[in-house]
Amino acid sequence: MNRRTFIGTSVAAAIASSTSTSLFGASPAHEIKTVGIQLYTVRKEMKDDFEGTVAGIAKIGYKEVEFAGYFGKTPQDVKAIIDKNGLKSPSAHHGMDDLEGKTQEIIDGAHTIGQRFIVCPYLDAKSRTADGYKKLADSCNKVGETMHKAGIQFCYHNHSFEFEKVDGLDKLPMDYLLTSTDPKLVKVELDLCWITVGGQDPVAYFNKYPGRFPLVHVKDWSKEGSDPGGNVGAVGHAVPGRLVNVGSGSIEWKNIFAHSGNAGIEHYFVENDEAKSLDDPKASYEYLAKLKF
Repeated sequence: MNRRTFIGTSVAAAIASSTSTSLFGASPAHEIKTVGIQLYTVRKEMKDDFEGTVAGIAKIGYKEVEFAGYFGKTPQDVKAIIDKNGLKSPSAHHGMDDLEGKTQEIIDGAHTIGQRFIVCPYLDAKSRTADGYKKLADSCNKVGETMHKAGIQFCYHNHSFEFEKVDGLDKLPMDYLLTSTDPKLVKVELDLCWITVGGQDPVAYFNKYPGRFPLVHVKDWSKEGSDPGGNVGAVGHAVPGRLVNVGSGSIEWKNIFAHSGNAGIEHYFVENDEAKSLDDPKASYEYLAKLKF
């Protein structure tokens, strides 16, 4: 076989192999390499035994933790405890009042702990008006700019009420926030459960606003039964259904996570507002650790 024939044969074989793989072979499966948890899930346990709960989370297999309060610990204390347990904390939640009034303190704490993201977790019911959302967008831009200068990415965390129509806005509140804030300064920690309960498709938002969702909350929803409080705080009004451990509900995780690249997801945090013990985040972790998509 001469050189020209050899090269031609080799190229043809490579093309045939590639075509065969694309036509008949599935793409390589992906997985979540680092599963994290929002510690609001175990807030009662954290209050009673901060160090023991962090150790328990690490023992389950979690590698990342997102804080929602430090329970009287200093950033130095927090850093020492998570280091001891082989954990990292990429992000934390802080209310907007503190974000605006204690900005430098929050930044300094984030730098000490090693957090690259700071998240506004919630909008009070009284502020869910057209003027309230306009003020929120302005505040997010201002805080986001300050955080950006400090090397920290600012994010806003949604519930379901951002997908309810509001008089005076020509689009849903979440779309208003996404279009009224600087994409470099303000991103979104998308709660994949609450957007679903709000009647919207996460993948559609990934496609509409690519790269805006570096963080996601992974929580599941069952249409069977209901929460005693009707989840009014997260939805804005009572709805049938309840929160359950990831993999036990109706959300199609494989389909959502197959679009993680377009969304720009960097960190996945399990959350269950109604967890009863560490057994609940353990069940969610075991599901996600095995999930292929």
